[in-house]
Amino acid sequence: MKKILFTSIAALAIAISGCSTKSTSVSGGTDVDGSRGSGGSDGWDIDSKISQLNDTLGKVYFDFDKFNIRSDMQSVVSTNANIFNTEVSGTSITVEGNCDEWGTDEYNQALGLKRAKAVKDALISQGVNSDRISVKSYGETNPVCTEKTKTCDAQNRRAEFKLAR
Repeated sequence: MKKILFTSIAALAIAISGCSTKSTSVSGGTDVDGSRGSGGSDGWDIDSKISQLNDTLGKVYFDFDKFNIRSDMQSVVSTNANIFNTEVSGTSITVEGNCDEWGTDEYNQALGLKRAKAVKDALISQGVNSDRISVKSYGETNPVCTEKTKTCDAQNRRAEFKLAR
């Protein structure tokens, strides 16, 4: 009994001493160039910026059974490319291709990928670094509308953008 008690106390003492915490703080002093630092909040700022942009980036819509970017969608691509090149130039971009429910699963998966690649190519032509852009297809598995109408189908034929660090 004494052996178990002694072993338990020794294990507890080791665990407590091994789990001590050290308090470190970073103050927002001046940087090497003399400017005022951010105190380590840059990571939070970029994360909140990415989150905000993920909710507001424009979507590119496509015609039925097509993967070429419509002329009325060129401005969306240009606006998003400008954001990617200026406001969040260090982030990675995923272009997600989506389809309506018409066609086989395999066909829609391929069509979604073609749509995402078309948008990627358009972003590259606008000066976005290709190494930052990846493509993904959801086919018909990620609808934003499930009604059986032409308007609903048109909403599902799209490419969306997701930013990440």
